[in-house]
Amino acid sequence: MSSHGRLLIIGGAAGPSLLARFVQLAGGGRARIVVIATASSAPAAAETAHREAFTALGAGEVVPLRLTTRADAHRDQPALHRATGVFFTGGDQERITSVIGGTTTDSLLQARVAAGDVILAGTSAGAAAMSGTMIAEGDAPGVNRAAVRTGPGLEFLPGVLIDQHFAERGRINRLLSAVALYPHELGLGIDEDTAILTDGDCFEVLGSGAVTVVDAGGATDIRVPDRGPITLAGACIHVLPAGHTFHLTGRRPVVDEPAAERGVG
Repeated sequence: MSSHGRLLIIGGAAGPSLLARFVQLAGGGRARIVVIATASSAPAAAETAHREAFTALGAGEVVPLRLTTRADAHRDQPALHRATGVFFTGGDQERITSVIGGTTTDSLLQARVAAGDVILAGTSAGAAAMSGTMIAEGDAPGVNRAAVRTGPGLEFLPGVLIDQHFAERGRINRLLSAVALYPHELGLGIDEDTAILTDGDCFEVLGSGAVTVVDAGGATDIRVPDRGPITLAGACIHVLPAGHTFHLTGRRPVVDEPAAERGVG
């Protein structure tokens, strides 16, 4: 897993402290924030709500960017060239990937994030779309093939599978099923009002909940039958609340030193 730009990936239902952190990372009173509500079935309402929230938290400028079709996403978007922060709202993550994936907008965001020119954030569906292999849906009981459906994500954070609303919607079975199908990927289950802030090869946990990390790299037995329960033996699970840091390349929590000393945040 290579180094990445700075991402704020939120498990949904972000409270004021997480939104304020995003505004601060984007430049505070000098922040130029672009809100992309492509995932939402009511984009105008989502744009308005986020514009009001970020403005109330002191952002200098908040601009909605309506991307409804791939033609929209292929047009040059001057606001994205100027942005210091870009925020993907919740909704349906497949709307994001089908409209934006592989377009001019996608390429521009990838380049600006990689260069460290912008903080990119996403909540709920906007979080799910950040990974390379994306959890698209799934709510079947048990740990089995039917528990999850995946698809291609936007690859801002490759090498992981991101699930959101994790504790609140009981999605542990879904994440375990996804990791069994893709054992080379780290599973990240992010609770509501909780986020990971990535910087290089580490992420710090922020917010009121926890992040559950499922690592099947050292699993001793994985079997995924067409029907019936999956076998996933020897996988490792970490549950990390706020203040903990995880090293993505090393696949290990770093818990012995403050996050600030590790250059995160």
